[in-house]
Amino acid sequence: MIEETDEYQWHTGKHRPSGAAAAVEFVEVHKAFGRNKILRGLNMEIPEDKISMILGPSGTGKSVCIKHMVGLLYPDSGDVLVHGESVPGMRDEELFEMRKKFGVLFQDGALFGSMNLWDNVAFPLRQHTDKGEDEIGDIVNRRLREVGLEGSADKMPNELSGGMRKRAGFARALVLDPDIVLFDEPDSGLDPVRTALLCELIQEIHEENGGAYVVITHDIMSAKRVAEYIAVLWKGRIVESGPAEELFDSDNQFVNQFLSGASRGPLGME
Repeated sequence: MIEETDEYQWHTGKHRPSGAAAAVEFVEVHKAFGRNKILRGLNMEIPEDKISMILGPSGTGKSVCIKHMVGLLYPDSGDVLVHGESVPGMRDEELFEMRKKFGVLFQDGALFGSMNLWDNVAFPLRQHTDKGEDEIGDIVNRRLREVGLEGSADKMPNELSGGMRKRAGFARALVLDPDIVLFDEPDSGLDPVRTALLCELIQEIHEENGGAYVVITHDIMSAKRVAEYIAVLWKGRIVESGPAEELFDSDNQFVNQFLSGASRGPLGME
């Protein structure tokens, strides 16, 4: 038991209320790949209508969380709830419908190389709805305008910069009017200026559309810019979670070290 106590001595699991209902809940979720235990009794809530950030050191299970939310991975034990419904308990057709609630922006934008930008953004509408081409055109043009890419609709993905690919992926994530938008390390590969611009864009579009936005990152500057709610994940469990301003004032030594980027504290180079 000594090792267990030492390993989790900073994990108060303290959950400061956000004042909002939960869009997504993890209840005692365990997930391992072979002998590698990734999630180890994860309890976490993602509040409605806020920009939430799941922060933590590399390799601590942040991206695995996203895959559980959309049913790409199932917990070995525990439960994942989306709007109160158990994802592991869903039949295939229920899972297909549930996934329409989500928009996902992957690290590289995940664009189809054989399609131009416009067709990439239109793809989910053609795949998942019965909308006519005129209505699809209106939606795609509006979303491209929102992310500042209306003049690049004919370009192929290999003609776009990294920042443009991220914005294109963002536009595509929004075309189905999702209730929940997931961003998997959207700042990876971007310089500080483009990261700041992307954060600004996330804030602007969230203000306009609402919904639960979930940003997976380890970039503290991004958290300071846009996070309204923060969950700090380490060793497969939540250290602490709550409104961003409260987390940045936390007296927990690990949270304090991680959110200030300090070299001294419980987190080392291991």
